[in-house]
Amino acid sequence: MNRVLLLPAALLVAAPVAASAQENSQPQPRPELYEALLRCRAMTDATVEARLQCFEEATASLEQATDSGEVVVVDRAQIRESRRRLFGISLPRLPVFGGGDNEADDVDSVDGVVASASQDGQGHWIIRLEDGAKWRQIDRSALALRPRPGQGVVINRAALGSFMMKVNGQQAIRVKREL
Repeated sequence: MNRVLLLPAALLVAAPVAASAQENSQPQPRPELYEALLRCRAMTDATVEARLQCFEEATASLEQATDSGEVVVVDRAQIRESRRRLFGISLPRLPVFGGGDNEADDVDSVDGVVASASQDGQGHWIIRLEDGAKWRQIDRSALALRPRPGQGVVINRAALGSFMMKVNGQQAIRVKREL
């Protein structure tokens, strides 16, 4: 009897999650300024002058919006660099950072260089990298050698939202990113 009740309960729990995932997977509407450019391109039966005038007006509006900061244009390389710089910080999936729609752009590992290292009162390492990122050790693993400025680190994404850092090729320690 418990199995019969479990299936309907599981379906009730899964339905909102599936609906939420479906809502998130739908494409975002395109900005109006971009749509204006597409409308100009679609003007196949217009005269060349009318089509050119449409493009001139649409590109001028787009240029004005980018100059004022109302519209920001980024390419995939800029998105990837932003993801790399924000590696380890919990942020919502925002369209401006690619929205998680392309797994090839996901960053699973970053390399860095130690700028400074110290220990807190509990013996956990606090390591600041040259790029400004600050990482705090959250496990009790010991490093054989003290991290020193100039040493390389590799930080990998691990299970359940955690991160593992190797300092100068030593045993990995579990860390979290701090702001």
